[in-house]
Amino acid sequence: MGHHTQGLAEHKETLGAPLCPCRHYDDKEAEVKDGFWNCPCVPMRERRECHCMLFLTEDNDFAGKEQEITLQEVKDLTAGF
Repeated sequence: MGHHTQGLAEHKETLGAPLCPCRHYDDKEAEVKDGFWNCPCVPMRERRECHCMLFLTEDNDFAGKEQEITLQEVKDLTAGF
């Protein structure tokens, strides 16, 4: 999970959106501009259900109140993975 979290954070920091690090994008900037759900999994794309808990809607019981994390925080938290 460390790779995923770090990749999401790096994309958020550099592109402004947490693009899935597992996918290849021909044009990341265009994907950020045009994409609504950046997760590649079928449940999220078809039903907006996130089983990995990385992409939650604001009304989800598991969604936190704070929506920001720095790249350094992610690196610190995933250093042991």
